[in-house]
Amino acid sequence: MRIAVVSAHASPLPVLNDSEDGGQDVHVADLAAALATAGHDVVVHTRRDSVRPHDVVRTRQGYDVVHVTAGPPTPLHPDELLPHLDDFTRFLRDQWRADPPDVVHAHYWTSGVASVLAANGLGVPVVQTFHSLGVLEQVDGEDVPEARVSTERLLGREASRVVAGCTDEKTQLVRQGVPRTRIAVVPPGVDVERFKPDGPRLNRRLPHRLVAPATGAEDVIAALRSVWDTELVVVGGRPGDVRWLREHARVQEVGDRVRLVGRVPRVAMPALLRSADVVVCAGSSGSTAPLEAMACGVPVVAATVGAATDTVVDGVTGLLVPPNDPKTLARALRPLLADVARRDAYGIAAADRVEARYSTARIAAETVRVYVEATGCAEAVEASAHEG
Repeated sequence: MRIAVVSAHASPLPVLNDSEDGGQDVHVADLAAALATAGHDVVVHTRRDSVRPHDVVRTRQGYDVVHVTAGPPTPLHPDELLPHLDDFTRFLRDQWRADPPDVVHAHYWTSGVASVLAANGLGVPVVQTFHSLGVLEQVDGEDVPEARVSTERLLGREASRVVAGCTDEKTQLVRQGVPRTRIAVVPPGVDVERFKPDGPRLNRRLPHRLVAPATGAEDVIAALRSVWDTELVVVGGRPGDVRWLREHARVQEVGDRVRLVGRVPRVAMPALLRSADVVVCAGSSGSTAPLEAMACGVPVVAATVGAATDTVVDGVTGLLVPPNDPKTLARALRPLLADVARRDAYGIAAADRVEARYSTARIAAETVRVYVEATGCAEAVEASAHEG
């Protein structure tokens, strides 16, 4: 199958050089590599945000990355791409008119806008993955342009298929008017060759260590007040968030046990995760963090929000706790940290679950099934139009 991947703001190339720590770029890189390994012809289209790379880069994983000139060759916030999408769309349409792919897979809403407009009238189906929905980010207090929310709603109805990362996202898409039958839940995959139980682990200062993403870390910091002999390593976060979390830790009187390490290169993440007794995902940080921890054989304690409710099996691979409840979180952590055998059992089950359900090879195969459904849908629409 000839697959055109559109990822306007997130190039897979920094991921291949281990200079990115997670997010859409990792998902696109891993999926493109797995699709290419499975024998598909894959081209990733991304916006040129630097003058350095060539127009077309052939990766060692077997797919091409095409750099599209649209706006200044400098990094831009994803939601700042809208004024430059005309050039991006025109490039895609010229390419696809001359040499149409079998299917287009757009990642994030700006990529969806360019893909739907470029593919219009060409008979090429578009599969849309949002990665994050503006309406949910608004609920979390993020400053999201209203144009993004309305455009996502329109894209969900225009795309041949929509790939949701978890059940919660599918529910929200249905509320926005996307037909349930056109939504497939396909989570991000995990590179199980990199994220695995065996391998080096970082040293720690105290008997126990928790690792947590910056999203939701304020609850973990508050819980740490009543979780003793334990240090917390917080990963990621914007500079302003990190400063706030540092002050929050001081106010909670646990500043000496909290390390805010910011961005951790992807190549270093497995060793950090393996050094933890438990990885805590207390916010809606997506599914990557708990899955990578589980792949490393580490139990996960997660809030019942977002993708964690799909990935973490309560009482089997870790624990699920209510969101925004540091006291309940502390009550869950204390006995788990005291019980090595229970943690080991959770960790073994977690690694087995990821290998069986969330490997990049399996996720790529599930994504191809969505492509096949989308292609059939497009063919049926065309046949109907000709008959009319």
